Amino acid sequence: MIKKTHYAIKFSKQAEKDLQKLDPHLKKKLHDILKKIIAVNPYEGKKLIGELLGNYSYRLSFKDRIVYDIIENKKIINLKRVRTHYGD
Repeated sequence: MIKKTHYAIKFSKQAEKDLQKLDPHLKKKLHDILKKIIAVNPYEGKKLIGELLGNYSYRLSFKDRIVYDIIENKKIINLKRVRTHYGD
């Protein structure tokens, strides 16, 4: 039996501020995405380029994205933003 390794999720101060501004349904959706997708396989997100090189993005809503990086050797996901479209 193969056991999936889950990644720990850490919120930056900015991501925590973003979280407080989300509507309740988006908070629930964020929780589900983090738990069921990103914590299991963070590479599901889109690799970013340019100023955000080294980060990944996953769609939360039509306008909102989850932006994060991965510390593979420690199995940690650092959430940088959870509300805006990249750097907006």
